[in-house]
Amino acid sequence: MNVDDCKRAAAHYAASLVESGMVVGLGTGSTAAFMIERLGERVAEGLDILAIPTSEESAALARAAGIKITTFAEHSVVDITIDGADEVERKTLHLIKGLGAALLREKIVAQASRRFVVIVDATKPVNQLGERVPVPVEVVPFGYEATAARLEAMGAKIIRPRRKLTGELLTTDNGNRILDCTFGPIEDVQALAARLDGIVGVVEHGLFPNMATDVLVATEREVEQWAP
Repeated sequence: MNVDDCKRAAAHYAASLVESGMVVGLGTGSTAAFMIERLGERVAEGLDILAIPTSEESAALARAAGIKITTFAEHSVVDITIDGADEVERKTLHLIKGLGAALLREKIVAQASRRFVVIVDATKPVNQLGERVPVPVEVVPFGYEATAARLEAMGAKIIRPRRKLTGELLTTDNGNRILDCTFGPIEDVQALAARLDGIVGVVEHGLFPNMATDVLVATEREVEQWAP
């Protein structure tokens, strides 16, 4: 299987965990898109669910697939959320998320969930977070240069403020900016997360420690199910 085949395998496995009557958190990104597509097929077959998407992109995919959308005003607890990740630390199942710029809503939905299932292909597990990808940090637009200076002072190398393909600064669904911060391999994920939480101007960051209840890793041979 190629990478897309592995993503689809993990996504379909995760979609099979959803049962009628559930409120389902819909992740964002290429692997989550395969999951939303499969849930749409199951809805057409009679599956009765409500969904809370983590981005406008995922909401559009859900509507196109015939999946009914709800909000936290109607349902404050999510039964299961299924989402991808950019890195998964093998021993701890800590995550880096946010290369799709939806990290704030993804974390809100994940934290409200009874079960948080992460679906990845075999390229995403690492020994230490930060080996391959930066930590996305969502910041308010006002004074983001000053916030970037604070991040650099604590050791971050800021690759760039995230931009669109057109060259314009990217704006998240929440109206904020993304600073992609490289720290190298992260020795203490929870300590770094706490330091990022303490910076004024930081809305949220892409470190998701101790949040995944299951990680589904699709290899060329099978879908492996990991638990903390």
